[in-house]
Amino acid sequence: MDSGKIKVLRHDIELLQPTEDMILDRKVMMRNITRVCSTKPTVTVNGKFPGPTIYAREDDTLLIKVVNQVHYNLTVHWHGVKQIRTCWSDGPAYIAQCPIQPGKSYVYNFTVTDQRGTLFWHAHILWLRATVHGAIVILPTLDLPYPFSKPQKEVVIILGEWWKSDVEAVIDEATQSGLPPNISDAHTINGLPGPVSTCLSQERFNFLVEPGKKYLLRIINAALNEELFFKIAGHNLTVVEVDAAYVKPFETETILTAPGQTTNVILSANHKSGKYLMVTSPYMDSPLILVNNKTATATLQYISTNVSSTTFTVPPHRNATSIARKFMDSLRSLNSKKYPAKVPMKIDHSLFFIISLGLNPCASCYKGFRIVAAINNVTFVMPSVSLLNAHFNNRSGAFTDDFPGFPQYAFDYTGIPPENLRTMEGTKLYRLEYNSSVQLILQDTGLLSPENHPMHLHGFNFFVVGRGKGNFNPKVDPKNFNLVDPVERNTINAPSGGWVAIRFRANNPGVWFLHCHLEVHTTWGLKMAFVVDNGNGPNESLLPPPNDLPKC
Repeated sequence: MDSGKIKVLRHDIELLQPTEDMILDRKVMMRNITRVCSTKPTVTVNGKFPGPTIYAREDDTLLIKVVNQVHYNLTVHWHGVKQIRTCWSDGPAYIAQCPIQPGKSYVYNFTVTDQRGTLFWHAHILWLRATVHGAIVILPTLDLPYPFSKPQKEVVIILGEWWKSDVEAVIDEATQSGLPPNISDAHTINGLPGPVSTCLSQERFNFLVEPGKKYLLRIINAALNEELFFKIAGHNLTVVEVDAAYVKPFETETILTAPGQTTNVILSANHKSGKYLMVTSPYMDSPLILVNNKTATATLQYISTNVSSTTFTVPPHRNATSIARKFMDSLRSLNSKKYPAKVPMKIDHSLFFIISLGLNPCASCYKGFRIVAAINNVTFVMPSVSLLNAHFNNRSGAFTDDFPGFPQYAFDYTGIPPENLRTMEGTKLYRLEYNSSVQLILQDTGLLSPENHPMHLHGFNFFVVGRGKGNFNPKVDPKNFNLVDPVERNTINAPSGGWVAIRFRANNPGVWFLHCHLEVHTTWGLKMAFVVDNGNGPNESLLPPPNDLPKC
């Protein structure tokens, strides 16, 4: 591939569900799934779990044909890809597109611009991303090497969750009852849980290394509802990138990654031989939230090792907040001449979003109410049409652009909750002018329980300029913002009982989703969207919709 030239990469993806008349696919998939935890039919991509890795180089154009061979409506989101002027390929159902209906297909067409590193793709409708997901690896252009010593080998490591029952049945039951859904039955590392008492298989992912060599581990949290710790016995990890953005390298024993986040680390194989345990386990510092406490394990094994014993390690406790905070505080943008941190200094839109859980009346639900979630007390109602299509064609009625930039009334967000826990419902968007700069404070609340919220913004990277515990103080806290080398991300934790501040420039026209990447909270309505207007001329305007865009 010549540097500076665009290469068009074509991929075909088939979403498959085993049936009696799909014998070959059924055999492959049932064998793979038995290795995980059960033999139930499930939705996979090209018969694989996790799905295939998509490789590209910076500035490549990708054409990815998704063929829907299951009975669910489906879409695919290319998580972290900025989709410059190609919001039609972003993927969230009823936001950027109507779903791909059973038996239909859609070609996602986009260019990876000014990005290199690890991202991932996943289903963006219902709870299907539990098994419909895979890695995206964007290599730098040939004339632009890594800003760190080139590793001898690169390995994708996908962390996930597994339910022994149908995930759609799990969330349907929870929706009908109004209560939280059942937690997962296992965690996985590259599709395998390791020894878990409730699983048929005890198989682990095994990673072979050579002494003296360096390996780049591309770690992806594809779990639905849990932040995860990751560590390897006897080895430290050097963090070099998060969310496809380089960081100042630092060494750590444990990394923390939230659903939707990616982390690249350098592993030095600095032992002569042996087997060493890899572990991933949940992090949740809220005392009231249930998580799957099972630890998934894998093995790092040195080539020519004959010993049968494995060096073990103990994962952090599920509420090891000090370890989590130390890791997050260590993240800083590289901010070099080649990779400057372009933090907006002048702010056009200063927004304050409170994130809350609430209770709304429900006659058919258990105890007469259902748990809901909201931003600024608005529980987002999913439309039945594509909001992007409605915006592009100036069709009124699908949404309003009056999403509140501040909560309707102020209270002690992390203290004693108010008596009224009801929320309003609506399909409300917040409008941004092209190239306007935005500062957004994401404030957790303790209405039902304080907890972490990994918030993902589609269409943009943002800079994390500050975070803190308790209520955000607009007079004091901005004085401590890091405007020099804040970490650049597409997904960030709004900390339990605290706040986080981000800044970004709205230089990408379209309708862009902002939502919690805990799938249960998204289901409950913890989501909204920004509508970014066109700028001046065609290079600052949304491209027309493709001819094969699915219809609702």
